Amino acid sequence: MKEQTLIDRKKNLLLIIIFQVFIFISLVVALFLAYSLTKKYVENEFTSEKVDVQEKTVKPYAEFFQNKIPEISFYQGFLDSASVVKYVDTILTKYAFINKVVFFDTQISNHQIDDGFKLYYFHIGPKAVYQFSRGIQHDSITLYKSTWPNPLSLKVSDEFTKMAVKFSAFVESSDTTRALTTDDQLNTFYNIRPNVITFMSIPRREELSIFKELMFKKLSRSLLYEQDILSFQLTPFKLPIKNTHPELYQKIEIKPLVFEPVDTDPDNISTDIPLPGAFSEYKLYFSSSRSYINREIKNRFFPIACGLLFIYSVLVAVAYLIYRNLNINSRMFKLQYDFINNLTHEFKTPVSVIKIAGNNIRSTTKLSDKERMHYGKILDEEADKLNDLMNRLLSFTQIENKSIHTKIETINLEIFTQNVIDAYQLKYPNFNIEYQVKGDTLFKTDATLLGSLFYNMIDNAYKYSKADSRQLNISIKSDKKHVVFKFKDNGIGIAKEELNNIFKKFYRIQSEYNQKGSVGIGLAFCKELVNFMHGEISVKSTPGRGSEFTIILPHEI
Repeated sequence: MKEQTLIDRKKNLLLIIIFQVFIFISLVVALFLAYSLTKKYVENEFTSEKVDVQEKTVKPYAEFFQNKIPEISFYQGFLDSASVVKYVDTILTKYAFINKVVFFDTQISNHQIDDGFKLYYFHIGPKAVYQFSRGIQHDSITLYKSTWPNPLSLKVSDEFTKMAVKFSAFVESSDTTRALTTDDQLNTFYNIRPNVITFMSIPRREELSIFKELMFKKLSRSLLYEQDILSFQLTPFKLPIKNTHPELYQKIEIKPLVFEPVDTDPDNISTDIPLPGAFSEYKLYFSSSRSYINREIKNRFFPIACGLLFIYSVLVAVAYLIYRNLNINSRMFKLQYDFINNLTHEFKTPVSVIKIAGNNIRSTTKLSDKERMHYGKILDEEADKLNDLMNRLLSFTQIENKSIHTKIETINLEIFTQNVIDAYQLKYPNFNIEYQVKGDTLFKTDATLLGSLFYNMIDNAYKYSKADSRQLNISIKSDKKHVVFKFKDNGIGIAKEELNNIFKKFYRIQSEYNQKGSVGIGLAFCKELVNFMHGEISVKSTPGRGSEFTIILPHEI
């Protein structure tokens, strides 16, 4: 039985060790894969999230292009040097990337306009040209007026000429019966080139019809029609860079599209994305050191690693609980096996003795008084053993189920102790028992329960003492709140590692003194009984020198 139990425990331990090794290996693999995937994910984000940064960075430019530039058309060509100032001030205040604005106050007619452009009978030319920028001197605002003797310079007229040619070509081929499409507007009224956006106010369909008529018909001198052209000179380096992912990008710069870093340090990683529209010759250049990216990888990996460690900790805990339960089940099986064996032995011995005595009485034709007394004593003693064992088991069950009823009475501790010792010494006259009572000798308690404690303590001291040193000292000390009982013997003692187990049900210390049979409920019964009486029990022991059990009970249960 013991060999089989040992084999089973070794098998269970081996399985648990294999399971733990498997868990450890899978944890290492899981952590490695998690780190690799996190690293890959962060590196992919480094490449992909640049789009989000670009969108946020060029958002002011997109707002300017889509909302503020078309606003010019609301004036329907009637902007002048005074009214354009308010519009330009708003633009320059709100958008730092606009460096300068050039305003062409333009006229359209069917007669000659100085410094203008002519197609058939259609004439378009500037009446005046103004420039606006931050901190510009007042005398530098006006670049040209038609009343001045000097013609418009080529440098200033370049943007105007391009817009005039595009617009004239559009008027020539336009279909005035339909509304302008978005493509018509972008291709005709916008001129977008690096760092410059030039816009002409979009005329109404009725005005386009008039312009077309002026172009192809020889009419009398027409009125002068107003048209506005504004040219915005931009600088991309004043775009406010919005680093929406500072955890990824250590540094973001605006660089020319052809820019290539001179420093090819492998510790640095970089990516770029071109800017749209008038900034198309520039790009956003993103760069980060490898250590900077690794820090973000670690930050993201940490909660994943904690989650994995938690899961695997749970698995380890489960494995430990399984192993512990297997051990507990193994010990419980052994305890039950020992309990059945010992209980069988405890019952079988007196039953066998009773049976032998009965057979002897039955087979003898005539018994002498001496023989009758002898067999009567044997039958009486063995019956007492069976009755005592049954009472212990029954009492233990009643106490565990809290079904025992107490009968409180006032006893004299000195008389009570002396009676218990006298009764025990009748049974074992070679057992030397001494006692001392200090303090109040009156004690309110259940005499039967207290007697059970005394009998178990005395019986234990007798059983676990050598034949030549069976001695027990009982010390009782009473105060106002508690009564302290100490049972000190000169027995074999208890090993330190066994002290936590001796009060467990069916637990038996493996020694030569337990080979004669023990059910393993004596001290467990005492523990349950003391708990039932709202007290405490403890033990001090030295192997080879004896044990001292201390029981503390309240004055009243």
